[in-house]
Amino acid sequence: MTAVNIAIVFAIWTGLASAITAVLYAFDKNAAKKEVRRVPERTLLAWSAVGGWPGGWIAGRMLRHKTQKLSYRIKFAICVLFNVAVVFAAWRWYSERG
Repeated sequence: MTAVNIAIVFAIWTGLASAITAVLYAFDKNAAKKEVRRVPERTLLAWSAVGGWPGGWIAGRMLRHKTQKLSYRIKFAICVLFNVAVVFAAWRWYSERG
């Protein structure tokens, strides 16, 4: 697999994971307004950690959701750092392979 192919796969995955994360934020915001069963924070954070954090960040700002809860914002930041570190390590490993 070439570097270009890997970049394309990464971009597609990030876009898909971001879209799913944004939809989950919207569902959670709607559930919070209706006071019904919500999307667990664990689910929102898991999708953020596997690459959906851009969608979570954008949806959070647009919907004004999960922006005031400091404990969640810290966990979200850890997920972003984790994802960036994994992507960087994978990129470095691949580039060193040849």
